[in-house]
Amino acid sequence: MNILSNVDLSAANTLRLPCQAERFASPKTLTALRQTLAEARHEGWPVTLLGGGSNVLLPEALPGLVVRPDLQQHWLSQRQGQVLAHVGAGVNWHTLVMATAARGLWGIENLALIPGSCGAAPVQNIGAYGVELADTLQAVQVMELATGRVNWLSAQECAFGYRESIFKGELAGSIVITQLVLRLSRTPAPRLGYGDLDLAARLASPPTPLAVAEAVCGIRREKLPDPQVLANAGSFFKNPLVADVLAAQLLQQYPAMPHFPQEGGQTKLAAGWLIDQCGLKGMRDGAFGVHQHQALVLVHFGGGDRQGLMKTASYIADQVEARFGVRLEPEPRLINPC
Repeated sequence: MNILSNVDLSAANTLRLPCQAERFASPKTLTALRQTLAEARHEGWPVTLLGGGSNVLLPEALPGLVVRPDLQQHWLSQRQGQVLAHVGAGVNWHTLVMATAARGLWGIENLALIPGSCGAAPVQNIGAYGVELADTLQAVQVMELATGRVNWLSAQECAFGYRESIFKGELAGSIVITQLVLRLSRTPAPRLGYGDLDLAARLASPPTPLAVAEAVCGIRREKLPDPQVLANAGSFFKNPLVADVLAAQLLQQYPAMPHFPQEGGQTKLAAGWLIDQCGLKGMRDGAFGVHQHQALVLVHFGGGDRQGLMKTASYIADQVEARFGVRLEPEPRLINPC
């Protein structure tokens, strides 16, 4: 075990919010992870789990032990004509997407350039351009914090929803994700139409999974700021789900409003469009602001903290609610001291 003391985590989250961890460990194997958790139980340290830091809002201080699993093992297997990707939680998600796409494997190419680690992907049920992780996930391996016992959950047991999962609900704070198994395929299955986005227009026919992934990267780079250049956590607000009745009322007033009918009598709205209609694109509020080209992205210019960020986010949500009667919810997870 290698447990460090007083570790600055400002570079360990893409919003670069200031955060000091009382203790920090980054175990590289299941055995090391189990030993680290056992030490925390023995010492009575509360445990906070951290992945790639791309979708979290950190406080200024985290007592106890912050654990960032660095499980990098990955391999492929075949079963009944499908290719299964077995991936450790510490593997970079975008690296995985590009590596599998380069092998001609279909399934996750639309999720290229989403930052973060593979272990964090099921928590949010990451998604982009008409594809969600839930579409390809076979199973998730988890370790119980209280016992070190390893279990497997099927995709159905993960209770996936839009940016939701059992890992944000019933199992929050009780397990650590250690491995994913993804179902991929060599049979072409491109998904190129999502809303007004036409990936097909950027691609030769027939496309390869690598070509699709590279096209997605191009679109994301055009629309989203690089967190290495300008601190951000990608899309800050969830696209809200509203009742069909409310969506119909809003469409009468705003016929050009992007909307995506869902099952169960709900319609998904575009949070970025709602924010833009309030005239907030490019606004600055001290250390934080709305990106000038993408209203869904909040950026950190430096010198701010989580309290300041949430103040800015609340102001934006208030403006949208006042105009449209729709309350926006943050997408990044709020991590609080245990």
